[in-house]
Amino acid sequence: METYAVGPALHALSSPLPLPDLGLQPVNAYLLRGEQPMLVDTGMPVDRDAFEEALWSLVDPADLRWIALTHDDRDHTGSLARVLARAPRAKVVTNGIALTRLSEEFDIPRERAVTVNPGSRMSIGDRTISFHRPPTYDSPGTLALFDHAAGTLFSSDSFGTVLPDVVRHFGDADEREFFEGFDVLNRAIAPWTALVDAQKFQRTVRTMSSLSPARLLSAHGPTVEGRTVTSLMEAMARIPYLPTWLPGADTDLEAALDAHDARAAALRSEPR
Repeated sequence: METYAVGPALHALSSPLPLPDLGLQPVNAYLLRGEQPMLVDTGMPVDRDAFEEALWSLVDPADLRWIALTHDDRDHTGSLARVLARAPRAKVVTNGIALTRLSEEFDIPRERAVTVNPGSRMSIGDRTISFHRPPTYDSPGTLALFDHAAGTLFSSDSFGTVLPDVVRHFGDADEREFFEGFDVLNRAIAPWTALVDAQKFQRTVRTMSSLSPARLLSAHGPTVEGRTVTSLMEAMARIPYLPTWLPGADTDLEAALDAHDARAAALRSEPR
């Protein structure tokens, strides 16, 4: 787990998840600071201790006001219960479908939950956040968030990639490797893209692009800024024209968490 600044009053909390035969997939949560600090996603269950240590080094639990969950997958909700317990003023912001699915595991009091849909807006002190359906997703409750003050788009799983090594910024990656991993990941999380009307799909991409984001932050990719955001929009528009991606028969995805645990143990044993 590492933390680093990705913009004004904005930090990433990032951990790599090895995907056998593919590479490393970053798992990113984000802390948006300001009058009413908002945490976007809560990391993986295997990272709970490290995640909380990193989070509370950046914000006092008493000050955290919002926990926005882009969807209910485990790599986005790993520390949800602990963060709610430590942050008495924080409320969960998510889609109603995601909240229902979360209730299978988490007891979230109704007074601590706010449900939103694509098209919703909310004010968090000095910022306005709008909610959108990203182009690719693997949960029906998925939401992207757009911070209008800073022009930052939090795109959930969409626009992510898989790389040989995790990098913080698009400029630190090999461009060819980035877009090869981009094509894999965005088809893997949304195999239904091979079945959709490409023109309808592209309308969703245009909606994202019309926000004119200055910065794009995927839960599974490096920071992308400036004109490069347009390149990602163009790459996303091509996804329905690509053949369905499926893991190879010899790909052992169950080994991913074992590989993660081994890497985490090795890092913990290194002298500081």
